[in-house]
Amino acid sequence: MSILERTRTSTPPAVALPIGPRTAAVLVLASLGGLMMLCWPLLLVAQPGDRVEPPFIFLALLPLVMVVVLAEMGEGGMDSRVLAVLGVLSAINAVMRGLGAGTAGIELVFFLLVLGGRVFGAGFGFVLGCTSLFASALLTAGVGPWLPFQMMCAAWVGMGAGLLPRRVTGRAEIVMLIAYAVVASYLYGMLMNLSFWPFTLGIVVPGHEGALAYVAGAPVLENAHRFLVYTLLTSTGGWDTGRAITTGIAIAVLGPAILTTLRRAARRAVVRPG
Repeated sequence: MSILERTRTSTPPAVALPIGPRTAAVLVLASLGGLMMLCWPLLLVAQPGDRVEPPFIFLALLPLVMVVVLAEMGEGGMDSRVLAVLGVLSAINAVMRGLGAGTAGIELVFFLLVLGGRVFGAGFGFVLGCTSLFASALLTAGVGPWLPFQMMCAAWVGMGAGLLPRRVTGRAEIVMLIAYAVVASYLYGMLMNLSFWPFTLGIVVPGHEGALAYVAGAPVLENAHRFLVYTLLTSTGGWDTGRAITTGIAIAVLGPAILTTLRRAARRAVVRPG
């Protein structure tokens, strides 16, 4: 290996699309809104047996919040070349999600989402998660009340990839991305379960004594325990594991080549500080 090659290998990759304080504040507010939208049943004060209605205002406001994030990212640093990369990656993800459709946990979206967030940064990863899931929903007729949850959770996956340590390079970087993708796959499945679990009544899993349904007004730890058991018994060993394996293998096989391609595209993009 030449001196130049060793230097390139040891140099930490820079963030292609850094985010400024204003954009970071918008991302934090959007994430807090998403967490409130997901976790409100566990924090709800109600009497046992009361009828619980979902806060539809969150579902109505979340798309608006995402539009604000997209507008802020556009004003804060995305030039036409970065927007072109965003459009291409979103389109590819939409097509690949249609091919897999989550059958048996096979997801072909998350590996490209992780790699894109790694190269272009947390803000780009957040936006890519939103646009990828939205485009795939339009392509596969998957628009429904679950879509805002999917968009927000996927946005967190991409944003988290952009927040990983930048000094890790080479094979260690691929290992780090695989480990992150596995953890993110399980967390995505858990958060998506939380989006509909409170409204599923009479949940009884064979081999487990007692119901696992949400109980309005029950202590937080009690409902959290029911939810975690429900997730472990219904999705962790199946859908979530399939998603983790698919994403990990895709990063291991395609990750180095795609990272190189994306970084070459990033070097050609003109980015203004946000």
